[in-house]
Amino acid sequence: MASLVKGVYLLENDRQHKRQACQALAPSWWISFNFQLSRMLTDDTASSIFGAVYELKPNSNNFHPIGAPRYVIAFRGTMLNKYNITQDGKLDLKILTNKLHNTGRFEKAFQAVESMVSEKGACNIWLAGHSLGAAIAILAAKNMAKEGVFLESYLYNPPFIAAPIKSIKSKKVKRVIFGARTFSLNDEKEKQQSKDLFTTLSQWVPNLFLNPSDPICSGYIRYFDNRETMESSGFEGIERFENQNSSDWLLSNDFGNEYCSEELHCIPSACVTTSRTPIQQAHNLSQWFTNYSVSEPKLYS
Repeated sequence: MASLVKGVYLLENDRQHKRQACQALAPSWWISFNFQLSRMLTDDTASSIFGAVYELKPNSNNFHPIGAPRYVIAFRGTMLNKYNITQDGKLDLKILTNKLHNTGRFEKAFQAVESMVSEKGACNIWLAGHSLGAAIAILAAKNMAKEGVFLESYLYNPPFIAAPIKSIKSKKVKRVIFGARTFSLNDEKEKQQSKDLFTTLSQWVPNLFLNPSDPICSGYIRYFDNRETMESSGFEGIERFENQNSSDWLLSNDFGNEYCSEELHCIPSACVTTSRTPIQQAHNLSQWFTNYSVSEPKLYS
């Protein structure tokens, strides 16, 4: 899955440098796994390639590996070059302000996911993404989960945007803060909608690939670890509130954004794999090409 995401990065790189046919670098990243490129996803404004739809074509037409996807929809992350930094940087800022769902790139991505699910069936489709691409995949999968469709998802170094509440050591202070936030949800209907959404999303179990040295994604590690700590410490009420109203919500409300729980990167359940790759490569996609320094997956349900 990580290699297919890498293929999207190189599709865009090939486009920029006008590499075609035998000169193109991208195809090697999917051909070796018996996939073929079915469709490229491009931005309307910059024409940059941000995603791809792959189809698995086994060597034998009569044999499809058990458990393998028939299609993979993959999304790349931010590219720090002169061609992409402006557009990708704007999208990164949208993540910070919890508005990625209002962008043209996400709309095109979700249309592609929705269309593939409708045509090919959810059980045949996997999602994959790295960094910004993982954020896009999360939002798309969560929107599908709200409709009762749970897509197999592989999310590498997804961004976690949180208020600095986790750094507070005092449990008493945390209790006061979370209590104050709870009272801000005055509308009982709003509370119930948040609870219902959380229950629905809990059935979706994405695969998260995280590095504790990566400040962009390490918040997810603390998020799941803190849930376990609060449960063992007897702070069930705080734990339930934190699960249903992630720190993204706390941050976005501080900035005065409209409360919209369905757009938050709050993930109730996940299968988490961590990497011990050094900090210099902590956000790199390449750390996931091998099992070296990678932990056994841990399920949070």
